[in-house]
Amino acid sequence: MNRRFAALSALAVVLAAVELVAGRGMSPGAIWQVLGGGGDPTERHILLQLRLPRLLVALGAGACLAVAGLVLQSALRNPLAGPEVTGVTPGAVLGAVTATALGVAGWDSPLAVVVAACVGGCCGAALLWLLAGRGGGDPARTAVHGVLVSAVLGGLTAMVLLVRPGELGSVVQWLVGTTEGRVWQHWHLLWPWALAWGTAAWLLAGPLTLLRCGDEIALAAGLPARRARTLALLCAVALTAGAVAAVGALGFVGLLVPHLALAVFGADLRVGLPGAALLGAVVMCGADAAAQLSSRLLAAALDSGRLTLPVGALTACLGAALLLAVVRRAPSRTF
Repeated sequence: MNRRFAALSALAVVLAAVELVAGRGMSPGAIWQVLGGGGDPTERHILLQLRLPRLLVALGAGACLAVAGLVLQSALRNPLAGPEVTGVTPGAVLGAVTATALGVAGWDSPLAVVVAACVGGCCGAALLWLLAGRGGGDPARTAVHGVLVSAVLGGLTAMVLLVRPGELGSVVQWLVGTTEGRVWQHWHLLWPWALAWGTAAWLLAGPLTLLRCGDEIALAAGLPARRARTLALLCAVALTAGAVAAVGALGFVGLLVPHLALAVFGADLRVGLPGAALLGAVVMCGADAAAQLSSRLLAAALDSGRLTLPVGALTACLGAALLLAVVRRAPSRTF
């Protein structure tokens, strides 16, 4: 197990180095000079004030979404219970968009965005919980209601944009998901939020393991299932809201990475949750590096210097393809 953590940590370091050199405007040699204490002021600003916080935010957001997805899938006993299809991410996006439209939040006020996204995520999760009712543990029923809730919240977001069309440019990043323009303020808000709620989720590893076995077994072991599930959902909502406030609505990271974490680290969530955080950071870092490299190639091919591929578009396309492949290979798989 330690070897797997060490291997993933080494992979994270490699991908972080790739992401630092993937962007436009600086050569690897210039980056090495800046890291050594040299370089001109412009190069130092690009690397230390733009690329480095973008890298850290990508790592933190990926870890948050992966842990949130594993908590949701364990608490609801549903392999499809990712933040994207349980109302949490659409609710967080609606909260951020609404706060921006009302003028109380924006990309220049990350703290207000975090609060608005958290409130919206809680409302989305509560709506799903009310609709699913006591059948919330049924994977098919929860998935259907999750799609319904996500569609309703997406429609409300579209209505907000119709009422305030001038805000479209400022909120499109939340709708797609991107790490573009992340600065140190975003990181300083994200890491304590992620650390606090990630620690809370890890402390719930034992109850979550029992919930994965079913409410009857949890009750037989003396665990108040409803209370434990509520606390777990609160952790998942908070982690998702923090990630959405930092990078927007990234698709499929919180849905697929937990499955990979269970395959790599096993069913013990005391190990699986930290493993999911590391895997989420690795996946997000790799996706952001690939998005930047793809942007450079597309810009050169189309002769457009301002073309940028959002990382959310890349994760959505790749995640959808992977999900289809998994479903086709194991159509009868259950939790």
